[in-house]
Amino acid sequence: MTNYPILYSFRRCPYAMRARAALYVSEQLCTHREVVLRDKPEAMVTISSKATVPVLEIGPGEVLDESLEIMLWALAQNDPSGWLTPSSGTKEDMLALIRHCEADFKPHLDRYKYANRYEGADPMVHRTKAENFLNVLEGRLSTTPYLFGSQQSLTDVAIAPFIRQFANTDRQWFDTTPYPAVQKWLAAFLDSALFSTIMKKYTPWKPGDPSVRSAMPPS
Repeated sequence: MTNYPILYSFRRCPYAMRARAALYVSEQLCTHREVVLRDKPEAMVTISSKATVPVLEIGPGEVLDESLEIMLWALAQNDPSGWLTPSSGTKEDMLALIRHCEADFKPHLDRYKYANRYEGADPMVHRTKAENFLNVLEGRLSTTPYLFGSQQSLTDVAIAPFIRQFANTDRQWFDTTPYPAVQKWLAAFLDSALFSTIMKKYTPWKPGDPSVRSAMPPS
């Protein structure tokens, strides 16, 4: 098991979700180490100064600690579902929308969901500002079932965990919003076999525990 890449993950982290999804769909077998965020393992902190999940140790001295990096690495090894080749648009277009999510949507999501962590943050103001990104998604999803055409791609899976987090902050409100295409797209993601698989529960890892293999699609 030690010959496989080691993934440090936390089940509910949206960044870790996107990494697990890409590793799963690319059929990349890993050793899974579930992290307790309030008690991060020294082994993870030693190899990644960022010290947050996900972290993928591919081999000695070869570490990826950004979720999008992990997704792109995994899909570069194997992309059987064509996540890097959407039916509409280009890889560069997909990366631009992901950057839009991370730079413009995520800060407002954080201040909406965790307003008490940010001095002076008004959650309703940030919820309204976050809706600008939902409008972008609604425009795309009103004409195609996925963000870049007729098939799921890198962008859908990179963004959906954050929309899930936004929706769950006040689900009753979200279900009444004028974003039917986004709601349908998110529901399809949450109901998918992919999401069910990547949300498998693991016992938190500690040094000395036997290796646990990550979920892998059946051959």
